[in-house]
Amino acid sequence: MKLLAPLCLLSISTMLAGSVSIKTLVFPAETSTTYVEMVPQKPLNMRAFTLCMKVAAELSGDREIILFAYRTGDYDELNVWREKDGRLSFYLSGDGVLFRVPELTAMQTHLCFTWDSSSGAADLFMDGRKSMTKIYRKGHTVRPGGKVLLGQDPDSYLGDFEAHQSFVGEICDVNMWDSVLSDSTIRDMFSGKRVTRGNIFDWETTELKLHGEVEVIDHEL
Repeated sequence: MKLLAPLCLLSISTMLAGSVSIKTLVFPAETSTTYVEMVPQKPLNMRAFTLCMKVAAELSGDREIILFAYRTGDYDELNVWREKDGRLSFYLSGDGVLFRVPELTAMQTHLCFTWDSSSGAADLFMDGRKSMTKIYRKGHTVRPGGKVLLGQDPDSYLGDFEAHQSFVGEICDVNMWDSVLSDSTIRDMFSGKRVTRGNIFDWETTELKLHGEVEVIDHEL
């Protein structure tokens, strides 16, 4: 179903005839108007986090795409990117930390990004496999009071979108914790085992506000 106006989804996973289905967001085309706002369960006042999602994106040419954007009035507090050269990265109010990993493709990929302020340890997990650890933004704090978007990179507070940076593809199962999950928990999540749901964002219950031409597809698990 194509949604041309904002819509709130109060429940992401449902039980149907004994089976589980999960909502998947499909962004069908490059645009400066289509995005999804995620409403957090608690303020994003964080000195550590784990952010996980499932992504599929078929890209060609010299193009960057935004995977996750959290912006307050003055800062990009946490942005996750697929860079023009294919690297994956995240940025905390300034220069980012980048990881050279296999390219995202039309096949669904499970991604988790972790960061801890006390040590500065930043890691990327791709389909359960951990990257090398990098030291990044030791002592930093992610500040509350902003908006989280999927699909667009806001250059101002909820505005100034650029079509060439928009996400095109599908994304689902976006979960976030204000702590660093263990390597084994992330591997269990990738393998389909039940783990403790995110306390910032839990894809099963998080409220979503959809804008523009987003397709919402139920995939049975």
